[in-house]
Amino acid sequence: MSSNVESDVKQGTELMPPVLSCQDLGKTFQEGSLSVEVLNGVELDIAPGERVAIVGASGSGKSTLLHLLGGLDVPTTGKVQVDGQNLSDMDETARGFLRNKKLGFVYQFHHLLPEFTSLENVAMPLLIRGVSVEEARQSASELLTKVGLGARLRHKPTELSGGERQRTAIARALITNPVCVLADEPTGNLDHGTAEQVYELMLKLNEELNTSIVMVTHDLQLAGRMSRVLHLENGKILY
Repeated sequence: MSSNVESDVKQGTELMPPVLSCQDLGKTFQEGSLSVEVLNGVELDIAPGERVAIVGASGSGKSTLLHLLGGLDVPTTGKVQVDGQNLSDMDETARGFLRNKKLGFVYQFHHLLPEFTSLENVAMPLLIRGVSVEEARQSASELLTKVGLGARLRHKPTELSGGERQRTAIARALITNPVCVLADEPTGNLDHGTAEQVYELMLKLNEELNTSIVMVTHDLQLAGRMSRVLHLENGKILY
């Protein structure tokens, strides 16, 4: 990354508080008498609207880091803050509420609910929040149309192509207007052409909605098009 881009990111971070951050973050898994340290002292700030790629060797802890940042797992040491709120101070119910309100998730495998249509899958986070069925369906319809799936509202996941399923998953992640989307190998299960289309869609929505993106990927070419690329090695982030 060029020094100009680094300067812009730093200035943006100073002007506005980070939407997602962690301090001294560590995670150790206990397997019987064996302790496996996966993360150790990770420090990270994500600015509003920033796009960050996290790369590293298989087993380096990339997905573990993403789970901790999203409040899907609890760190052994350190803390995670989402929009200024400390996840460590919350019980699981409060963390779940904060995830629904502030974060979106996209995975390598779409994790759409197979018995529901695209419209129903995308509307689900709003329904969980307590939004009326009519309002949730309207918002989901508008967002699916925005990602090019206006003609697929009533199709179930098995009736969609791989790229269409992933676009549906992206729409579901964005339906609550989160401050940050956490994406774990979002194009890893797609062919190159479809992966490029999905990646371009994520960049477009990032620019239009100013939603930050933290993406774990093994694709260095795609990672290089993000604002920053962070390397995870030996449980630490190398800048």
